[in-house]
Amino acid sequence: MATTDTMPPIAPPTHMPSSLSPNNSKITALVSVADLATPSNDVQFDASKHLQFTPPSKVHTMKELGYSNDVGVSHIGVSEPFPLFSIEAIQQMRQEILSEEVWAKYRFSSNLAQCQLRGFAAECAPFVYDAWRSPEILAIVSKVAGIDLVPSMDWEIAHINISTPPDAHKSKSNVSQDDEAPIVDWHTDSYPFVCVTMLSDCTNMVGGETALRKGDGGILKVRGPQMGCAVVLQGRYIEHQALRALGTTERITMVTSFRPRSPALPDDTVLTTVRPVSDLSELYFQFSEYRLEILEERIRAQLKIMRDRRCARRGFDTKGMKRFLSKQEQFLVQMNREIVDVEKVIKGFTDDSHLISEELKEQAKKRARVGTE
Repeated sequence: MATTDTMPPIAPPTHMPSSLSPNNSKITALVSVADLATPSNDVQFDASKHLQFTPPSKVHTMKELGYSNDVGVSHIGVSEPFPLFSIEAIQQMRQEILSEEVWAKYRFSSNLAQCQLRGFAAECAPFVYDAWRSPEILAIVSKVAGIDLVPSMDWEIAHINISTPPDAHKSKSNVSQDDEAPIVDWHTDSYPFVCVTMLSDCTNMVGGETALRKGDGGILKVRGPQMGCAVVLQGRYIEHQALRALGTTERITMVTSFRPRSPALPDDTVLTTVRPVSDLSELYFQFSEYRLEILEERIRAQLKIMRDRRCARRGFDTKGMKRFLSKQEQFLVQMNREIVDVEKVIKGFTDDSHLISEELKEQAKKRARVGTE
C-alpha cells in the first residue's frame, strides 16, 4: 500500500500546469502546437467504421512466461501487438485526450511516470469512453485475454502515458539518466488485465518495447505497437516496464484496465499504483461501488443455493456456508486494506509493495535513497 511515511514523494503531482517538472514542460510544448484544441463532439464511435481488428500473431501463456498455473485469472499472459483502431478513430481520440480541458483537470505525475492523464473519459472524452465500453471492444479484449472481461471502473478508462525522447541534437555522452530512463518504471498493474493502445506515429520509432520479467527472472521484450495497434497484458501478475523510444517526437499510449465480468471469479484488484495519482474520492467511490456489487451478486447466488436445498428437502450445508462466509470475509478485508485513509496517502509517490521480485524492490529502494540525498 502507498502509505510509506519515511520517504518523501519524488515527483509530487498536481492537476495544474504550473507545477509540471521540466520534462513535462517539454511535453506540453511539443503536443500543444499540434494537438491542444477543442475536440469535435460530432464524431460518435461506430464499431463498423472505427475498428480494424486483426487477431494477434501470437499470445504468450503464463506457463510460457515461467509462471505456475495458479497465477492470475487466465492462462494468457501477454499478446503480440495487433491492429485494433482505425486511423480516424485514433485522430478523434487524440483530439479528446489532448484537449485543454483534459490537461487542465486530469494531469498527474509520479515517481513511476512523469506525465499521465487519468480519469477524464466520462466527462471529457465521449468517443474514447464509448469505444472502451462497446460490446465489440469488450468481445475482442476478452477473446485475446482468454477470459470474459469488463472495464475495471470508469476512472481507469483510457489512462494516458506521455513521453518525449531526448533532444535530437544531444550526443550520447550528453544524454542524462532522465533521458534514458523508462517511460514507466518497473511495476505491476493494480488491475488483472490491461489493453495498451498506441496513439503515436511509430514509423521512425526505435525502441519503445514493453519489457516483461518472466517467472525465472529473464526478460521478454514485446515490440512496441504501431499507431492504432494494441497489446493485451495480464499486468497484475507480471512485472513490466515501458521502455523509452527514440526517433519520434512523442510516445503516447492509452492504457485501459479490465477485471473479470463474473462475480464468482476472484477479484485481485489493488490500488497500490493508482492511489497516489487519482482523485481519491472518485477512485474510492467507484472501487467500493463495483466491489459491493460483486458481494451483492455473490450473496444472491448463495441465497438461491440455500433456498434450492430447502425446497429439495435437504439439510442446511453448514460447511458450505462457512466456506462462503470465509471467502467473503477475505474479500472485505482486502477491500478495506485498499481504502487507505486520505491523510496517509503520499500524492505522486508509489512505494515498492507492488513489485514481486526482491531484485527490483532493492533497485527501487536504491533509487529512492538517491532521490533523497
